[in-house]
Amino acid sequence: MNIAKRRGMARARVAVARKLAVILHRMWVDATDFRFGKQPAALAA
Repeated sequence: MNIAKRRGMARARVAVARKLAVILHRMWVDATDFRFGKQPAALAA
């Protein structure tokens, strides 16, 4: 919402989409599974 306030809603949408795309790309490259929640990676392994 900070980006939306400063730069506009369109740029905020692009920023969120880019962030999600980067996360999904890294998951795809590393072949990692999606873990829902805030569980630390050390406990999930």
